[in-house]
Amino acid sequence: MSAFLLLIGCLALGAGVARYAHPPIGLAQALNWWVIQIALPALILDLVPGLQFDASLWFLVLSQWGVFAGAWVLIAVVGARLGWSRASIGGLILVCGLGNTSFMGYPLLEMLRGREGLSLGVVADQLGCFIMLAVGGVLVASVYGGARATASVMLRRVLLFPAFLALVVGVLVGAAGGWPAWFEPLLQRIGGTLVPLALFSVGLRFRLHLGRDQWQPVAVALSWKLLLAPVLALGLGVVTGVTAPVLSIGVLQTAMAPMISAAILADQHRLDPPLANTVLGCGILLSLVTVPLWSLVLP
Repeated sequence: MSAFLLLIGCLALGAGVARYAHPPIGLAQALNWWVIQIALPALILDLVPGLQFDASLWFLVLSQWGVFAGAWVLIAVVGARLGWSRASIGGLILVCGLGNTSFMGYPLLEMLRGREGLSLGVVADQLGCFIMLAVGGVLVASVYGGARATASVMLRRVLLFPAFLALVVGVLVGAAGGWPAWFEPLLQRIGGTLVPLALFSVGLRFRLHLGRDQWQPVAVALSWKLLLAPVLALGLGVVTGVTAPVLSIGVLQTAMAPMISAAILADQHRLDPPLANTVLGCGILLSLVTVPLWSLVLP
């Protein structure tokens, strides 16, 4: 419950500061730089070495990858037909293809499904969403970011993305037995800044006043993220014989709100930040209702 209160509190604090406290120009961008370049890699380096790889948990991982792939196909096709800009298409792919499986996922899963559900949720988050953020997210940012990039340039951006580097290092460290005991608290403290700063940054740009040109893309993006993606994930799990609790946790993680780090990545690459942040804000509020409803119908 404390994590849930932190989520709401930091969002509200950021929104309040933006409206009443006149924060310095560029504050949100500065916080976003720290989140992506420092805090996110530190969190990955802290969590990944302790993960247990088990083939039976494939559904938790592949369902998250499927959400991203499906979002890319859906938004690219629909966006082209409706005349959306490339920046808007790229931003929407990021925010409705990547789920908020940690900042919101962890407290919601613990509240709805207990510690067992939370431990399975970590697998979906780290091996599913984090890999997609590190690989697919930066790939989308390169393709839709405006500048034309060759395959080698995009590959270099993926391989040098801090989160991807941290993921590789984390896997190697885990295989070697983990970090020294004295080093783990350092990573935990730095990684611990990610949630409050990322949520505060989102709050600084939190908007619920949709422009007339935003209703359509917001509706498409959130229909995929909060409804269609979990329905398809549930169908895949049932057809392939996945049982609870893995089935339930996998579907719940696909139903989470858009990922905060994805909106920050969209902001850094100028992929229509106002639209991305609007989708993020609306998705966070709606998911506080839709995720518990999903939990009620899952085994």
